[in-house]
Amino acid sequence: MGQTPAQKAAKAARGQQPKKRPGKAQREAIKRAQAAKKKAGGGKPAAKKAVPLPRGSVRAAYPGTCPACFKDYAKGEVITKVTDRWGHPGCAPRQMSAGEREFARNKARIESGETFRGQKPSDWRRGASPSSTRPAR
Repeated sequence: MGQTPAQKAAKAARGQQPKKRPGKAQREAIKRAQAAKKKAGGGKPAAKKAVPLPRGSVRAAYPGTCPACFKDYAKGEVITKVTDRWGHPGCAPRQMSAGEREFARNKARIESGETFRGQKPSDWRRGASPSSTRPAR
């Protein structure tokens, strides 16, 4: 509803000015200022991104000493299992993958004289084909 001239005069007498919407140029200037403020890092602080920890590692709940290098680590530092205690990730022995473990196991079997197939005497004879070595029916 509109106001009568008398109501407008009464408001002006009390010191209240009617609200004016800023013009297009002013609105654009306000938007630019807000964008610059946001770009400069003003306003609300950005949430800290959580950095994922390596598998099997945790942040230390309290300070301690690494069992491998005997150096201290602080509260909140990344630690992992070293033998039966907690220590620096660099001090822990490197874990082999499943493929590396199988390769090492097979290599040890070959070096010890074992083979992958059972040792059985060959029924091949020199100068004869495999079919002629089979027993006759």
